[in-house]
Amino acid sequence: MRKQSNLVKDLVLWLRGKVEAAGANGLIFGLSGGIDSAVMAGLAKKAFPDTSLGLIMPCHSDERDEKDAILVAEKLDLRTLKVDLTQTFDVLLDSCDLDMENKLAKSNIKPRLRMTTLYYYGQTLNYLVAGPTNKSEFVTGYYTKHGDSGVDMLPLVDFVKREIYELAEELEIPENIINKIPSAGLWENQSDEEEMGFTYESLEKYINGEELEGDLKDKIDGMYKRSEHKRIYPPKYEYK
Repeated sequence: MRKQSNLVKDLVLWLRGKVEAAGANGLIFGLSGGIDSAVMAGLAKKAFPDTSLGLIMPCHSDERDEKDAILVAEKLDLRTLKVDLTQTFDVLLDSCDLDMENKLAKSNIKPRLRMTTLYYYGQTLNYLVAGPTNKSEFVTGYYTKHGDSGVDMLPLVDFVKREIYELAEELEIPENIINKIPSAGLWENQSDEEEMGFTYESLEKYINGEELEGDLKDKIDGMYKRSEHKRIYPPKYEYK
């Protein structure tokens, strides 16, 4: 990890400062059973021991992910609630007068439903919504617009995937979560690296400006440029 003393402590203080500045009471976040959300949970629990809440939101999800989320919560002594969005997802699709075969468009409904759920609970409890998107995902746009990115803060967005693992070690996240194959969980047997077409290690080299083999740099360049709209506010017409 980049050299910085008391990194976890600094992150905890940053979280507290943002919540206090907003006049909020605590933090809420999705708990998916993956490493990014586990690290987010670990930091939130340290920052707000009594007012941090993890929402477990299955939606045609692998049952193992829910078990992993519960494992993280038990390890951290974290309060959780479960909201099963499967039926909501099905009703929404059934209500759409369009026979779509776009797998990604359908799958992206899931994180957008989760975003809506998080804000419902967050506004009710006066909690800010914290997102677990890391730098590797942010650079490539490997997240759902108005889904994963629909949050009040991004505490992990300056850390590449390797550094997320190192934070997980420091936060004593369970080993089987750390060893789990990274997946957005949008469909069965999905893995991040397989879908992106390159490894997180290669992506970190790109972010660091290191040389990459073959056309890999061009591929990641393309992902970065195509996803630019995810990292900025929508374009605004300026009346003159």
